[in-house]
Amino acid sequence: MSNAPDFDNADRGFVAALTPGVVTASDGRVVWDADGWAALLAGECPDTVNPSLWRQGQLCSRQGLYEVTEGIYQVRGLDISNMTIVEGDTGVVVIDPLLSVETAAAALGLYRAHRGDRPVTAVVYSHSHADHFGGVAGVTDGTVPILAPVGFMEHAVAENVYAGTAMTRRAGFMYGATLPVGPAGQIGFGLGLASSTGTVSLFPPTVHITRTGQEEIIDGVRMVFQLTPGTEAPAEMNFLFPDHRALCMAENATHTMHNVLTLRGALVRDARIWSRYLTEAITLFDGRADVLFASHHWPTWGHDDMMRFLSEQRDLYAFLHDQTLRLLNQGHTGTEIAEMIQLPPALDTAWHARGYYGSVSHNVKAVYQRYLGWFDGNPANLWQHPPVETAQRYVDCLGGVDAVLTHARGYLDEGDLRFAAQLLQHAVFADPDRSDARELLAQVFERLAYGAENGIWRNFYLTGAQELRHGPNATPVDLGGGMAAVLSVEQIFDTLAIRVDAPKAWHDTIVIDWTFTELGQSYRTTLRNGVLLQQQDPPAGQPDLSLTLTKRDLLGVLAGSGLGGIAHDGDLELLTRLAGYLDAPDPSFTIVTP
Repeated sequence: MSNAPDFDNADRGFVAALTPGVVTASDGRVVWDADGWAALLAGECPDTVNPSLWRQGQLCSRQGLYEVTEGIYQVRGLDISNMTIVEGDTGVVVIDPLLSVETAAAALGLYRAHRGDRPVTAVVYSHSHADHFGGVAGVTDGTVPILAPVGFMEHAVAENVYAGTAMTRRAGFMYGATLPVGPAGQIGFGLGLASSTGTVSLFPPTVHITRTGQEEIIDGVRMVFQLTPGTEAPAEMNFLFPDHRALCMAENATHTMHNVLTLRGALVRDARIWSRYLTEAITLFDGRADVLFASHHWPTWGHDDMMRFLSEQRDLYAFLHDQTLRLLNQGHTGTEIAEMIQLPPALDTAWHARGYYGSVSHNVKAVYQRYLGWFDGNPANLWQHPPVETAQRYVDCLGGVDAVLTHARGYLDEGDLRFAAQLLQHAVFADPDRSDARELLAQVFERLAYGAENGIWRNFYLTGAQELRHGPNATPVDLGGGMAAVLSVEQIFDTLAIRVDAPKAWHDTIVIDWTFTELGQSYRTTLRNGVLLQQQDPPAGQPDLSLTLTKRDLLGVLAGSGLGGIAHDGDLELLTRLAGYLDAPDPSFTIVTP
């Protein structure tokens, strides 16, 4: 495999870098340091990093403003994702304004420094992941048209708020958020270098893309859309700029194998439909573009190279899907299939199909999970003990923690790091106070990390070692907090319902009617049997409490600012009683220790 084309394409169109390449928050806190990455990755690959992953990190470390084609620019290397800027008649259309307000503002400032102080006339969210909308308040105040695929808000909330605490905690492992940047720490994860740690924002879309072939013209910029739900995100779209002969593939085709199930947690994606939408894109856009770009990585220029890239990406997801199903139907489990599948030579030798971010191993298990779920059909696995109880019994069978450590060291000496990790995990869960067990497992995790080609596997292993030695660290990104203001009333009540501690609440019944003056909407929430139910347009019947308020008042009450000025009829103490049944999520729960 030749290195040259990717490095040439990653450098092509360079205009200027942000100098210095450091972005700070209003309090002076550094939320992005591109210079640190550039300095690290400029050198030779160290022994602690897989050479292929180091190469990918070098490509992702390119930072600055790049011309994709006349009138289309990208700012790359200032966050996990790219921000694309399309010049219109009077201003610019911004596509995917990064994860943080601060990095998005810096990216737009870099563009303006070299192309003029053009106003933002529209924003496009290519899909419902936070690194493609979170910085929007850094480029606009929300008064311009904002385009997004149908279902965007529903899925952005479901992924980033409902399961946000657990997902964000696991994302800290996946992206290595608490790891130091360096040869023995964070060096990128295939899709990008890291996630910025600034302020996350969201303005709701005002223009919804509801069908493939839909055309929109904003500020003279013509866009033709292809909806691709269920691919890399539940709500996602590709789009063509026909007047620029440029095709944006969102995150459906990037320079790495992607995740069928991301290790931070999400809905399992549909590898079958993903491949079919790539076929549709090839059919729809063949001959209509001279350059292909995406929301991560670098563009691909030229018809033949574009079509080969899209075709191989399409074949990759189809192969993973179809071969998993073939072997699944022969009775193999997901874990077994993950060890059996090997990519065909044409894909195995394509840099953009390598497992820097997704992997054959965990993608195959994801396909299996999508069709058959967590249970492999073996009754012995139907009702297993939870991890601590299982560990205690295994350790007892092996003769105690000392015996487990002896066996683990033997497997470690033989180079069987995988089984050494399994054994030592039992030792740690059976007796978490044994510092020697924690340290030996940390060393095993480090060795597994240093050999991993997959960037997020590396980060999981290294963050696991960090937690074993120092305890859990809080994840420095809060996705849910920055999105609270744009949640619908229904979504706000949903976030309360998933916090109810049912055993504490199931003997109580509380009925509250909520009338929101600025929305002209009324809701009834009913707590019964440990479940908080909601219903719009309450039926007849007298609630225990009636409140007349605004959505902002509701958010204030939930934030603890009190009930001043809120009209009510009934006993306000019911709100206190309801609040007493709500659990607070734990953003720093342990993962590799019990």
